[in-house]
Amino acid sequence: MGLLEDLQSRILIGDGATGTLLYSHGIDSCFEELNITKKEEIQRIHRAYVEAGADVIQTNTYAANYQKLARYGLEDAVKDINISAVRIAKQAAKKDAYVVGTLGGIRSFQKNAISTEEVKRSIREQLFWLLNEGVDGLLFETYYDFEELKTVLSLARKETSKPIITHVSLHDIGVLQNGTSLYDAFQELESLGADVVGLNCRLGPSHMIQSLEEVPLLDRAFLSAYPNASLPAYVEGKVEYATNQDYFVESAKAFRNQGVRLVGGCCGTTPAHVQAMSQALKHEKPITQKKVKIRPVVEIKEQEQTKEPHLHDLVKERRSIIVELDPPKQLGPTKFLDGAKALHKAGVDAVTLADNSLASPRVSNLAMASLIQQQTDARPLVHITCRDRNLIGLQSHLMGLHTLGINQVLAITGDPSKIGDFPGATSVYDVSSFDLISLIAQFNEGLSYSGKPLGQKTNFSIAAAFNPNVRHLDRAVVRLEKKISCGAHYFITQPLYSTKQIEEVYEATKHLDAPIYIGIMPLTSARNARFIHHEVPGIKLSEDILARMDATGEDRIKGEVEGLAIAKDLIDTAYELFNGIYLITPFLRYEMTEILTRYINDKQLVTTERKN
Repeated sequence: MGLLEDLQSRILIGDGATGTLLYSHGIDSCFEELNITKKEEIQRIHRAYVEAGADVIQTNTYAANYQKLARYGLEDAVKDINISAVRIAKQAAKKDAYVVGTLGGIRSFQKNAISTEEVKRSIREQLFWLLNEGVDGLLFETYYDFEELKTVLSLARKETSKPIITHVSLHDIGVLQNGTSLYDAFQELESLGADVVGLNCRLGPSHMIQSLEEVPLLDRAFLSAYPNASLPAYVEGKVEYATNQDYFVESAKAFRNQGVRLVGGCCGTTPAHVQAMSQALKHEKPITQKKVKIRPVVEIKEQEQTKEPHLHDLVKERRSIIVELDPPKQLGPTKFLDGAKALHKAGVDAVTLADNSLASPRVSNLAMASLIQQQTDARPLVHITCRDRNLIGLQSHLMGLHTLGINQVLAITGDPSKIGDFPGATSVYDVSSFDLISLIAQFNEGLSYSGKPLGQKTNFSIAAAFNPNVRHLDRAVVRLEKKISCGAHYFITQPLYSTKQIEEVYEATKHLDAPIYIGIMPLTSARNARFIHHEVPGIKLSEDILARMDATGEDRIKGEVEGLAIAKDLIDTAYELFNGIYLITPFLRYEMTEILTRYINDKQLVTTERKN
């Protein structure tokens, strides 16, 4: 009799956590490497679970793939680690338990950091060695990214007819990260060939049971559940879970009542938990009918219409100017607000506010954007960096922006902390700029990162950064296309200092539907020009521009005049090819970008008069 045949007639008990036990023994390194270096330790853990009543044990191979082993310099040990893991598990199982080969999710918050092809490559290699060693089935566990799970399931189903167990992990009750309901996800996994579908990790028994209350029995696939022991506690620098074996007796019976036929444990669970579940269910038969709880429909209000068209719509219809005005480094907003007022009066469509540019602390751009709304008629465009906020803070920040009615945002990675005023400060980077764009786009659908409804759809116009100051412009354009697929509406470039470069950017991007604002920052002096040329990565000024700025010497006024003249030459070229121009104010000298704004608007006026 095989695993699936057993599941037809009875409830099987899975094992519990391996990492929890290893961690409790003082081991805090690559757990999968122990399949080679401490075989006896791993075998003892497997055997402890079998003796506790586990009918199914999993190989110690959760992260035994190329991508994750590479973090420890073990990427060439995929074969040896997986082969040894299966052999150890089989020796421990004897004939008392099935052995399933475990393959864990690879992607984390930064879903775009690892391509689908890289995921496939890693999984194919691991699959080969697990199947080659004769596992009784496969277990795909801890998958938050549903697309990743569907990809690896489809791949595995083509490689084997052995039982496949697929486990999704939830941030919230009953819903996946992308907003898909748990039942819909299970149905899709069943259609792709999964024999057992279920949940593991993140949630304890209570929330996992609540999630399964909304899931009917499936036509073919069986249900499974591997909850965490509890919510984790952080005690004296260590993560701890409650040792609540009696609670797991009650929980095991509740899982059985939800139709679960394979029940085990995840983080924090031990052989004692498994023994509790085994004893609770050893005389229980699986249910064949179930009453499903209907979740109340949460209404998500549609996006509120803005008084003005979004910038990405505006720039498609006519020429548009936005101006960056950095929040001040010192307290006191007077000069900044004077600049915002002057720029609005000059005719800019938005004032953009950097988010601690160059990793140097400034007055919060959210606070300054709010003051702009309160005290001027200018529209703020707020930059959001990945650097300064973790995933919790980013979502809170987005909700705050929406609540204040600020809906124009630029999603960027952010300069690393080591280049700023405090090089010892930590850069967060929970997500990449691609993931941040996707997150904002998901907010626009009324869903948080966890997939939970927000109650309202946000109405963000999503700008993304474009740096043409690279050796291979074609590769930079590929990044633009990827950002568009993530949800970007339009792009803002880094400053350009060559008319030829502006023309090259046009030719390379004219096939894109997303508008582009060309960045132009006026030079202020010969010293400023030399600094940008020699010390700002990726930007080189022509000999002609350097000579023109050098000719101004130490004269500040002459430097500004020449810098404006050079900027106007660049504007003339950009004006003919792009509808959007992005002026970057140097050192809060808003008078310079005010002059350039009026120059662009005068050109527009002349053009209109000629047409008439």
